[in-house]
Amino acid sequence: MSRDIVSVIKKDYITNLAKENRRIDGRRFDELRPISIERGVISTAEGSARVKLGNTDVIVGVKAGIGEPYPDSPDKGVLTTSAELIPMAYADFEAGPPREGAIELSRVVDRGIRESQAISLGKLCIIPEEKVWIIFIDAHVIDYDGNLFDAATLGAISALTNTVLPGNIDSGVEEKNMDVEHYPLACTVVKLGEELVVDPNADEERVCSARLTITTDENGDIRAMQKGNGGQFKLDELKTAVGLAGEVNKRTREGFEFLRPGANTMD
Repeated sequence: MSRDIVSVIKKDYITNLAKENRRIDGRRFDELRPISIERGVISTAEGSARVKLGNTDVIVGVKAGIGEPYPDSPDKGVLTTSAELIPMAYADFEAGPPREGAIELSRVVDRGIRESQAISLGKLCIIPEEKVWIIFIDAHVIDYDGNLFDAATLGAISALTNTVLPGNIDSGVEEKNMDVEHYPLACTVVKLGEELVVDPNADEERVCSARLTITTDENGDIRAMQKGNGGQFKLDELKTAVGLAGEVNKRTREGFEFLRPGANTMD
């Protein structure tokens, strides 16, 4: 039986379950899979975190170096984000240059961090027009079972709260903790038939008609949105999705003290 036929059968099964207010793994529509976060997992990185969201497993590392600022922002540091989807994580992932999925993932994570001003690029300036901190956020997918956007965003902000900028004698800078000012979290909502569910697993993600990732900060303010899968959200569905994102991200934040403002960023 071809993969396309299997997909059609599975789509009908999953959407019919949704009509009955059920999901294939027994969760409520607004229920996340279990989350575990471990920080400081990479000794050679300035900061790191491993996030498991159900069976989805992502490791995020933060590296920091000193370099020249961009000409159009001479008094600001530089933030760059990348993502790697290795074949070991999922059969459809391929080795080689970053493909569309990896590029979209890195952009969603980057936009959430950047637009929420999680870290102040201005504070990463050492000498205007000469030296600034360059921050690299690298997400590596170890195992995929859906919803990489939420897992990678959670990994990125968790890794940043664990980051220590190294001292540099030549540049006259001392070692210090990364100053995290805001704590963005992403919540992905997908459409199964006419129903909206959060945190889709791989099967739900594959058969959904539309996907919307909403990134909010610790105040519940929307900082970024990314739509995918070609389908549409009606206005009332969009409002429902935003409400779900606010509630889900609030619950996630309450479960991890270091994701709240004022918390000690180091273990």
